[in-house]
Order: sequence, then structure tokens, then C-alpha cells
Amino acid sequence: MKNVLVTAIGSFSADIVIKNLIAEGIRVIGCDIYPSEWIVDSANVSAFYQVPYATDEEAYVEKVLSICRKEEIDGLVILTDVEVDVWNLRRKELEAEGITLCLSSEKTVDLCRDKEKFYRFFQEQGFDFVIPTYRLNEISEEMLDYPLMVKPYNGRSSQGLHYINSEQELLHLVQLVQRETRGSVEDYIVQPMIRGPVITVDIVRQPETGGFVAVSRKELLRTLNGAGTSVLVFHDEQLEEICRLAADALDIRGCVNFEFIKSADDKYYILECNPRFSGGVEFSCMAGYDCISNHIKCFDGRTMEPAGEIASVYIARKYEEYITGVLDDTLK
Repeated sequence: MKNVLVTAIGSFSADIVIKNLIAEGIRVIGCDIYPSEWIVDSANVSAFYQVPYATDEEAYVEKVLSICRKEEIDGLVILTDVEVDVWNLRRKELEAEGITLCLSSEKTVDLCRDKEKFYRFFQEQGFDFVIPTYRLNEISEEMLDYPLMVKPYNGRSSQGLHYINSEQELLHLVQLVQRETRGSVEDYIVQPMIRGPVITVDIVRQPETGGFVAVSRKELLRTLNGAGTSVLVFHDEQLEEICRLAADALDIRGCVNFEFIKSADDKYYILECNPRFSGGVEFSCMAGYDCISNHIKCFDGRTMEPAGEIASVYIARKYEEYITGVLDDTLK
């Protein structure tokens, strides 16, 4: 690939994605729903474009395709779930423009973006590392063992997540969904609450070569929407084998992120697969494996690199301030 469009470059993973693509000799174009003055990485790409919200699907798709034509884009890298949902169903439009969508297959992404389908898929495969997951409108009181987690079937991060400790709280949530959010209980899933640390694993898989690398981290501090800010990168052969089995079953291509809960009895339960770069993918790159360049290799015919030396290290993230625009001469 020569010219890659990276979406949502104001997101957590954008900085390392842009840096490592440029290091690969790729010309990077960026876009985001916000103006360039609000996005630090808008200064680090060859060109930046503001685009409509992906929820305004037709306007968003039209704008992105126009950018692709103007900039002669041959690869599209997506950083947010809402955009994944759009392009997963509009692959033919990209194909018609000669653009490679750097995502796993439509079937794979569909499984990953629906938590109930995800559970049933692994249940049918006979795996015991999945959390029982049911639609809120299909459960009965006999099936429930409080506390519970209730969340949107296709939710992202921790948006819409509710912790439920009693039947009264569950009934109140159902009423809230039906009345105040104008939603449907069919859009929510129920899971038993398993307490323990959150473990995330960035994996890269290349089906043709059998290439597979997993970089695991324990999230020590997280933001309210589930992004790790302090982590411990570590090795665990059992966890890596679970990830290999899950990735093979889903037929993952490129880099995705698995999230797990490690229970008090040291068992790993898979929560979800994010079919895109995780917000903390830079942690994996810093620990010794370039998930970004190897992701691209999985889509442009090159062979991904083996794991090599991956360090077990603590890594913490900080925030920095940048001047992104000047309205007058006071700061010149």
C-alpha cells in the first residue's frame, strides 16, 4: 500500500498507527469528525479532512469515498467501532475504488460486533472460556444469578454498561430502556458478573502463513470508558493458547484485541473481540512487537514477522498539551 486513509485520528490508538505507517514508507491521510485544531495528530499526516459522523451514514460514506479518490487511497484503516459497522457492510464500494479494507471478513466482524452471536458461536465450538450471554428480552428469573451485567449487544468500550444487583434494579432498567432511552430490551444482553482484573491481548494473525503473535497486558488503571492508562505486559502460555484457538475459530486476519476477565480461581473468560486496533495497541508496540506494520502486511501480501523478544514491563500513559492553532499574534 502506498496511500492509506486512517479514520478517527483523535482516538487513543491514532498516534502509534500514524507513526508506524509512516515508518513503513506509507503516505498517511487522516480524518476525524472534529476540526484539525482539535486534533493533535492532524499535524502529523500528509493531509487531514473533517468528516460527518458515521451515524449519518450516507453523508459519511460519500465524504470518505471522495477523500479516497482525491488522495488516491489504496488502503483504509478504521479506528472506531461505529465506522467498522459502516464499512463492514459497504465493502463493495471500496472494492470498486480499488481500496483494501484492512479488516477481517464480514462474517468475522459480524460475530465480533454482536455479543450474543459471539457467545453462541464459541459455545457451539465447545469452548469453555466464554461468559453465558442472553438477550434481555429472552431471559427468565430462573436463569438469573445476581449480580449481573447488562449492556448493548453491540456496545463499545463501557458505554451503556449497567451493574444489576437485584430483580428490582433489573425491572427499573427495563423501564428506563423502554421509556427514557426509547430503546428496546432486545438491544441489550445479560451476563453474570465475574469479578477480577481486566486482561487485554493484542493479537496479529495471518491465515495463509499460520503467523500468530499475542501480546498480553493486565490493565492496572483504566478510564471510565475502559481504556487502559497503566498496564503490565506479561507472558502467559495458557492465555496465548486460548487466544490462538479463538482467533483460528473466528478466522481473524490482521490485528484485533481480545478482552478477558481473570476470575478468582485464575480462569480466563473472554469478554469480547474488538475487530480493530485497541486503544492501548501502543503498549504492545513498546513491549517489542509492531502490531501496526504487521497488520498491514496481512492485507498487502507480505509475510508478518514472528514475535521475537517481547518484554514483560510496566507501561504508563500520560497526556501532553499542544498548541494546534493561533487566533492572534500573542503566542508568536
